[in-house]
Amino acid sequence: MDTDTLTLNNIISESLKNSMTYAEYRTLVTSLVDEKSNTGSEKTEALAEYTQLNDRRMRRWDKTGKVSEEMKSKIQDSDKKITWLVISESWCGDAAHIMPIINKVAELNDAIDYKVVLRDENEALMDQFLTNGGKSIPKLVMLDSETNEVLNTFGPRPTVATKLVQDYKAEHGKLTPEFKEDLQRWYNKDKGQSTIEDLVNLLG
Repeated sequence: MDTDTLTLNNIISESLKNSMTYAEYRTLVTSLVDEKSNTGSEKTEALAEYTQLNDRRMRRWDKTGKVSEEMKSKIQDSDKKITWLVISESWCGDAAHIMPIINKVAELNDAIDYKVVLRDENEALMDQFLTNGGKSIPKLVMLDSETNEVLNTFGPRPTVATKLVQDYKAEHGKLTPEFKEDLQRWYNKDKGQSTIEDLVNLLG
């Protein structure tokens, strides 16, 4: 094993020690809403408000997220023991739509261990999984549960949403508040199905 692999392995092992279950993450976010606070190194009123909004979004997807029978059987066919380590923060809008759906998929297969870590508390891990040089979240790192070998990654958005963002940026140079609202509407209309599709592809 070369030094880089060894370093990455150590970073992943440390991050797993810092990780929590999805249920623990949900409890944390809900408690932060009560405190009018947020996760992450920066505490602001705006981030606390996003956290409150995201708690509502996650509660909704926890209740209403559905996996089709076809996708269910594909998810249950996979028997390789894997860990889905997701890097996130409470204020992240994309994460609020995606993380409950990851949970719906993970719940269908005992071989999938779903863990969550906070980005700002796990900088070394985040630095290994940048998106176009940025610390974009949520980021799912798919690991072999026995060796911690990185098998694949997903995020910060499902493939379809990523293309919408790239196309808009190419045309307008940046993401406008209007586009961000459109993206929220897209998530609501998509109902997590694009995320499920991407996750099933990860499972092979």
